Amino acid sequence: MHRRSTPELDRRTPVLLVKVGRYPLAHGPLGAVRSLGRAGVPVYAMVEDGFTPTAVSRYLAGSFVRPITGCEPPERLVETIRGVGRDLANRVGRRCVAVPTDDEAAVVLGEHAAELDPYLLLPRVPAGLPRQVADKGSLHELCRAHGVPAPVAVAAHDRDELLRGAAECGYPLVLKNLAPFTRLSRPVVGHTTVVRDETELLAGCPPDDGFSVLVQEYLAGDFSEHWITHLCCGPDGDPLVVFSGRKLRSFPPTGGFTTRAVSETNSQLAKLAGEFCRRIGYSGIADLDWRLDLRDGRYKLLDFNPRAGAQFRLFETVDGVDVVRALHLSLTGRPVHGGPQLTRYYGVGQLDLISAAVAIWNDHRLPSDLRPRRSTERAWLCHDDLLPAGVLAARFGAQATRRAAGSIRFPAAARRFLGGTT
Repeated sequence: MHRRSTPELDRRTPVLLVKVGRYPLAHGPLGAVRSLGRAGVPVYAMVEDGFTPTAVSRYLAGSFVRPITGCEPPERLVETIRGVGRDLANRVGRRCVAVPTDDEAAVVLGEHAAELDPYLLLPRVPAGLPRQVADKGSLHELCRAHGVPAPVAVAAHDRDELLRGAAECGYPLVLKNLAPFTRLSRPVVGHTTVVRDETELLAGCPPDDGFSVLVQEYLAGDFSEHWITHLCCGPDGDPLVVFSGRKLRSFPPTGGFTTRAVSETNSQLAKLAGEFCRRIGYSGIADLDWRLDLRDGRYKLLDFNPRAGAQFRLFETVDGVDVVRALHLSLTGRPVHGGPQLTRYYGVGQLDLISAAVAIWNDHRLPSDLRPRRSTERAWLCHDDLLPAGVLAARFGAQATRRAAGSIRFPAAARRFLGGTT
């Protein structure tokens, strides 16, 4: 039996959560604030305004209101982040550890590390690598080059490439926005989208050329399992901690972010993820999505997010190390003691209820993982930090639930049950 503890982090070195784009409902940054704040590390965050759940956390030392969208010119994005880093460094008298909370932030930090170095502590990642792994097309090429299994995929920029991708992948297939920044400025789909036939495919894509989308083979749930790995790598891609778990539900249900998951030690998958990061020289935090294809028994890489994943708090070692704590330990020159990972669940409140309701409607039975568990790490509701959940309910709760319910195609009676309109 292992006793849980908290690692001794350098409490003199603050953290800055860096974000690009507007997502005030995000729970990943809040998880980072709580994780590091509980360990005594001062945490600052870039936020949309002062009344977001992250901004009101009792564990947040301070916020910088920077409502950027990701559509600004690159030089403006760099200057915004550099300005925040400079102001914070002047305030606390030292450089701060930067933690990106979206792919675009990771790209800016990686490509402009030299300009940001006077103010921010950053992992030594090759400058172009965060963009390369966040781009779905170039990630597929990296997988091929390094022998990592992946679903069949085609990067499409016009109708001919779109139809060629559909012919290679077959129906149903998956559509994803291809690259960081374009998913904010010119998104083709709102989220990972399952397309059933050519009519749906052509209706969902703009008629003009110039769009960018990944057409990917769909690995259905009846012959696959959804796995995730979160890890933090040191210099030269050496893994410091690697976690694995299974994604049980998501929202939207066909391919959105995780709303219910369980940590589960999988040494084979952890080795595959760690070796891939080592081969490409990746350094820092990463969130990788996989599918175990039960037809051939291979784990296939779907996505590589070069930042802290929204559900990273699912994973923690018995020694109290998660990926953001591991990054802080590494960048401040302290040892990272991994240890076995805890077994626990993760849940995202009301969105998981909606996802479960859809599963009940589709499968005509209760999901096996629906009952409450004491080991569940909750994205919002937390006994020692209640205000973020209150702000979520006040500002976003009813409206977000109505919109979410209305966006799902299931009968009117079910929408009324979920509070949607008919």
